[in-house]
Amino acid sequence: MASQDEKQTQPFADIFDEDEAEKSFLLSKPTCLIVLGKPGSGKKTLARRLAQMWKCICIEASEVIQTNINEETEYGLKCQELLFKGQNISEELVTEMILKKIESPEVAHFGYVLSGFPSLSEEYMTVPQQIEKIKNLKLKPDVLINIKCSDYDLCQRISGQRQHPDSGQVYQRNQWDPDVIAKHKKKEVQPDEDNEEEDEEQEEEIAEDTLRTSEFLNQLVQRPEDIIENAEERLGTYKDIMLRPLEDLMAEQDCQYLFELDGNQQPDDLFASVVVRLQSLGVQNGAPITRLQSQEEEMLETLENDELLRVLSSYKLIAPRYRWRRSRWGRACPVALKEGDIVMGSPDLAVSFLGKMYVLSSPEALKTFMLNPRPYLLPPMPLPPCKVLVFGPPLSGRTTICNLIAHKYKGKVLDMDELIQPHMEESRKENIEQVRRDMVEKAITAVKERLELEKQSGESEDLQEHSSVKEADDSEETPKTSEERSLEEESTIESAIIEKRMSEVTADHPEVQAMVEEAVKNASVSKVTVSPEIYAEVLERAIAEEPVYYTEHT
Repeated sequence: MASQDEKQTQPFADIFDEDEAEKSFLLSKPTCLIVLGKPGSGKKTLARRLAQMWKCICIEASEVIQTNINEETEYGLKCQELLFKGQNISEELVTEMILKKIESPEVAHFGYVLSGFPSLSEEYMTVPQQIEKIKNLKLKPDVLINIKCSDYDLCQRISGQRQHPDSGQVYQRNQWDPDVIAKHKKKEVQPDEDNEEEDEEQEEEIAEDTLRTSEFLNQLVQRPEDIIENAEERLGTYKDIMLRPLEDLMAEQDCQYLFELDGNQQPDDLFASVVVRLQSLGVQNGAPITRLQSQEEEMLETLENDELLRVLSSYKLIAPRYRWRRSRWGRACPVALKEGDIVMGSPDLAVSFLGKMYVLSSPEALKTFMLNPRPYLLPPMPLPPCKVLVFGPPLSGRTTICNLIAHKYKGKVLDMDELIQPHMEESRKENIEQVRRDMVEKAITAVKERLELEKQSGESEDLQEHSSVKEADDSEETPKTSEERSLEEESTIESAIIEKRMSEVTADHPEVQAMVEEAVKNASVSKVTVSPEIYAEVLERAIAEEPVYYTEHT
């Protein structure tokens, strides 16, 4: 006993650890199914019911087209344009939409039920190429469901289909044929000699139902593809180009995940048999996400975190005594936290998933979370963003330590010198342009002042000469000589030239340009300063992008 006690050094562990079970589910591959069969065998009906029951996404050509049109996606706008022109939607466009849907976030969480692919049309891809696409999908189908039905029975079923032109609903023969309906009801009604009055009432009800059915029958039409000749032609094409590749695909599938169904069964019986087999295999269905909305949203805004989560835990209970539990995220938004921000969620955007409550911060975050919550809940989340500031004097090793920390913890280094550089350059350009504009005016004024001084100095010299000559003339009282007259003319001409040069001083003047270029040169090498508000704005924008480690250079 002593030796056994010594060996058992670790305490007992709970093998049903809830966190481990949740992590296992979040890492698991969602269930994916594909429904195969001849045209008209009921693939679409079965796929839609399975998607509704199994909480997964139904992927079928008409459904995908309608969804893209309603959401006004790029593919949807192309489809609308083609339909408005009266043209058919190409097989290439339909295939791209189907493959895009399979790769969507909601399918990555809920899984899918694929129907109608591969397609009989080989306009874009051959059947073997389509099957190869299925084999190479990231989310490969786990279960193959093959609906088998004889050609004769299938042709009889297809030729008996009718469509209501207003609703587009397709009805089988036993839903619209008055004789078949009446015969079916008479079989259900067993005559009872003791209750003749009840039998008469039932017969009257059958007669009234037959009358209503006859009125409804006048509105039903037969589609061209439901004509027996066209149905036989499609079945022949299926046998020629698709049957053999599909048989090869099914031969490669694990037999326990290959369901061979009798297509002559009623749709309800067919669906029930598939559900039973899926449950027997332990196939996991999708985990739904429930909105926790209340009519007391205004009151909830004022509640503290603990009170808010306590109130939300009682909404939309799945059982009388079952309450939603709070998650490790508390009121913090998982989507914002994944992006590196700590944002408190809004009460009207609360949801429950896997029995726990999550509060989202915005309609966009709610939509993203509802499509696929797995990326935001997988460990190491919830992980608050870590931001480290490293500072110190020049050459102290700030950049080196930042790079080492970022490498160790998968962070990112934000160097303020690099972040602020575009703003510094922009500020330098603005400063240079301002210096250029100011210097042009100053240079023009300086050149004009210099020319004005030259003019004034020349006039003063001429005035001195003229005064000395005049004194001599007055003393001698002799007339002006030709030399004196020529000096006066030269002075007048020089003054006129200077005035003309002053009028020609503009921004294109060589002296002005030289002075401006010198000022711009000095401004381009001068130190530029940026306001502290811009530093703070740049840093906040960079941190908002993702969790980072950064260094600040001073």
